[in-house]
Amino acid sequence: MKTRAMDKAIRTTPDDDCLYPFTTTLTAYGYPSTRDFEVVCDTTGEIIGIKSRVAFDNRTLIARVFGYALGECRQHTLQISERIWLYDPWMCGQLQHACHPNTYVDTSYLELWSVMPIAAGTWLTIDYANTGDALPRQFACTCGAPDCRGWIKGPHEQLSAEGRAFLEQRGRAN
Repeated sequence: MKTRAMDKAIRTTPDDDCLYPFTTTLTAYGYPSTRDFEVVCDTTGEIIGIKSRVAFDNRTLIARVFGYALGECRQHTLQISERIWLYDPWMCGQLQHACHPNTYVDTSYLELWSVMPIAAGTWLTIDYANTGDALPRQFACTCGAPDCRGWIKGPHEQLSAEGRAFLEQRGRAN
């Protein structure tokens, strides 16, 4: 997926604290900074999500987002049209799932908005069921919301056998 042009666009000096590693994605242009966001990793160094370092009001533009346009759905993508997905493993692709998320990605303008007040130190979340017609993989939800859907899939895909088994088991446990 990398090209010579992409390699040239990679930021080689840490002049800016932007989460995106590209020379064109400066925080002065509204892209996310390490001052406002914390990329959280587990003990192996794997990214597990992004937390806010500052508070955000309801319905506030949090950051502009960036990525590569792909012709296929894969991990860290958001569908932006019928045949195009935005690949963003730096910001949007790292947000945790919640059935009642605190952020929304406007794929028309490539912007991340708060949909409720967000306190400093809060995990940023989106509803992955609304990020594309089909997801790269379906998964069990652990958001803990009172009306949690339990199993997350895209709106145009069938519930997988694993999802059916999970929801049947969950129904017996309740």
